[in-house]
Amino acid sequence: MTFQAPRAHSLKWRLVRRLLALQAGLLSLLMVSIIAALYLGGHLLNFESEDITIDALKDAVLRDTNGSLAIRETPELIKLRAEVPDLWYIVRDRQGRQLVEGSPPSHFAHIGDALDEIGVARLGWNLGDPPRANAQMRWIRSAAGDIQVVTGPGGEAPLRWLIQGTLVVFASFVLPALVVMALATLIATPIVVSRALGGLGTVAAEAERIDIDRQGTRLPTVLTPTEVTPLVDAVNRALQRLDEGHSRRKRFLAHAAHELRTPIAILQTRLETLPGSAERIRLLEDIARLAVMAEQLLDLQRLERAPDAFVRLDLVAIGRRVAIDLAPLAINAGYALAFDADAERVEVIGDAAGLERALVNLVQNAIQHGGRRGTITIAVGAERIIDVIDEGPGIAAEQRERVFEPFSRLAHQDRGAGLGLHLVQGIIQLHGGVIAILDRSRGTCFRLSLPMPT
Repeated sequence: MTFQAPRAHSLKWRLVRRLLALQAGLLSLLMVSIIAALYLGGHLLNFESEDITIDALKDAVLRDTNGSLAIRETPELIKLRAEVPDLWYIVRDRQGRQLVEGSPPSHFAHIGDALDEIGVARLGWNLGDPPRANAQMRWIRSAAGDIQVVTGPGGEAPLRWLIQGTLVVFASFVLPALVVMALATLIATPIVVSRALGGLGTVAAEAERIDIDRQGTRLPTVLTPTEVTPLVDAVNRALQRLDEGHSRRKRFLAHAAHELRTPIAILQTRLETLPGSAERIRLLEDIARLAVMAEQLLDLQRLERAPDAFVRLDLVAIGRRVAIDLAPLAINAGYALAFDADAERVEVIGDAAGLERALVNLVQNAIQHGGRRGTITIAVGAERIIDVIDEGPGIAAEQRERVFEPFSRLAHQDRGAGLGLHLVQGIIQLHGGVIAILDRSRGTCFRLSLPMPT
């Protein structure tokens, strides 16, 4: 089963989605509340019940054989009479013929004569004690032709009218408002969030520059929003703890290496005074490895601070000096040590002690892993290249990257600490160069490539 890391979410678009949902919910709730209040209170959105009577009369009014207005008993009209016991209406045509049912209020009995040129009118007189009833006048087209209907409150308005009215209000008010607010949110939210979190870009850039060689670096909190400041403070406290732990580690390595050097030197001196034997040679090799380990611990400390200034060096001189110093050790281990140079002088810019220590580590690695036979060759090329070649079993291609890891050993019986090649890589990288393991039919070739001096 494969593990998939959770995808990062954009704060800007999360805010946009949530704001849009909130705005839509609030507008919808406001719309429903207003419509319900107005409908229940009988104001503004009072769906007129007179419309029910007018719609029923539209299909019920016709003319008899004499041309007079007549009423046809339709199911709608029968139902309306049953629901409204005091139903009344006045129907008249343009010739003045009219039809009356019920008991119209006296103030509406003849008002239709004065409204022949009015298509629709809402009539009423709510003042007084008791207040007078309302009425509606409308000209409609029926089977009897154009007729004028004046009627008072009829049956209860159906629910579909409320739904239709709600949809009309939503389409004419809520939807346009929501579109405008959505556009404003889509435009404004990314701008506001980007400006509010703009300081995080500076913090991220500073975090990118944090390195083991830049201890004491802290992330700035001046430009960060208040909500993010606790996170930045926590990171700064973590950096403080890492710096303290790193400082303790460096002090321990330095003290341990210095403390080891003296007893190792004393033990080596005493072993050298013993009579020559195979056991003496083995012991001297072990002491040499201890001395190398102590120097490697010191090299770890030196690598953690870049040199203040590099100087112009001769790689040929460094290679010759290492060959002379390590020849006895190589010969005692069963090897021949050769030195070769393509030129009399090959100049680079760097640290002499560091480069010499890198070359010493490579030769000592060849002595330890070269199979105790053949020749170890130090070759300096004119293109600022140093090759250290042995005739041992070699290193498998899949293991070549791992050998540069600290404390890495290819075999459990290796007697080294696994720091030598890691230190070599660190020294060469400090000089801007690269270290590589070249393919060979037999043995191993480590190549150090340094940049051109400027």
